[in-house]
Amino acid sequence: MKTIKSSGQKIICLNRKASFNYYFKEFFEAGIVLRGSEVKSLRDGKASIADSYALDKNGEIYLINSHIPLYKQSSYNNHDPKGDRKLLLNKKEINSLIGKINQEGLTIVPTKLYFYKGKAKIELAVAKGKKLYDKRLVKKKKDWRREQARILSRNK
Repeated sequence: MKTIKSSGQKIICLNRKASFNYYFKEFFEAGIVLRGSEVKSLRDGKASIADSYALDKNGEIYLINSHIPLYKQSSYNNHDPKGDRKLLLNKKEINSLIGKINQEGLTIVPTKLYFYKGKAKIELAVAKGKKLYDKRLVKKKKDWRREQARILSRNK
């Protein structure tokens, strides 16, 4: 369990895959509607948002395909690990997100799940998917920077 504390935040999980697969346009912070067993499981630091995304259903934004494992000590009150979770946003934010999804062909990707002042929050990014050649270019630049650092460290 790796937790990073900075400015009152306790990071539960990060979506490292998202920055490789998408260009981020804009970021939003949203609350999540959770049950008690889900919160307990999150406090243990067990969650995954690697393959998740957000959609609108009936004018509300839901987090789809996020995995919060079952809490062992909760008996019959346990939750669905892969269930859809409602996100708490202002009406203005919801309308702008729905407009961007429908018109511009963008998607909503979660980047970070964390606790802020005792409340579970999620950072959402409005993102555009990268093409395969873009991913290759990013990987090539990253490898070149790493090689430059090795060369400079040898010369010193």
